[in-house]
Amino acid sequence: MLTENGAITALSGIQRMDMQTLYWIAEHLRCAFLDWLMPLVSALGNYGILWILLAVMLICTKRYRFTGIALGLSLLLGLLTGNLLLKPMVGRLRPFEVDESIALLISPPQDASFPSGHTLASFEAASVLMARHRRTLGPPVLVLAFLIAFSRLYLQVHFPSDVFFGMLLGFVNALIGLLLTNRLAGGPGKEKNR
Repeated sequence: MLTENGAITALSGIQRMDMQTLYWIAEHLRCAFLDWLMPLVSALGNYGILWILLAVMLICTKRYRFTGIALGLSLLLGLLTGNLLLKPMVGRLRPFEVDESIALLISPPQDASFPSGHTLASFEAASVLMARHRRTLGPPVLVLAFLIAFSRLYLQVHFPSDVFFGMLLGFVNALIGLLLTNRLAGGPGKEKNR
């Protein structure tokens, strides 16, 4: 059984590893090209707009409607679990709030750090599309999801554990979204795995 002091020690250990990872990225990977590129990549995930638009576009096509509905449900679950429940409940400070010497390349986000919302929405999209279209749409979206997740670390606005949990929760929400859509549609859509 983990005592309160043990839990605090474990959390401080995670925080220490998180900060060491961010310092390593800054020391070994920071360069002018990535300083230019990573804010652009990160902006693709702002407010989940890219993924919301993708869901709407898919819903508007008969061939991909099932996928669009599953993606829309997954994103809604992400909003509820990530933004409305976990962020306020955990209230984790962001890296630049923990270490005020960090110089940001983007405007400082105003909400809590845990979990990474950009990563959450990106991995909901990637997981749905890999499940439904692993030969076509899935792989490029998965690559983009990893790039967006990495951008949040490079820009030092999230801890690695925020990003990891965003990936994990994104996968779970996508699975639930797919299961709910299957149930609503009475079975999987016809466009599977194309």
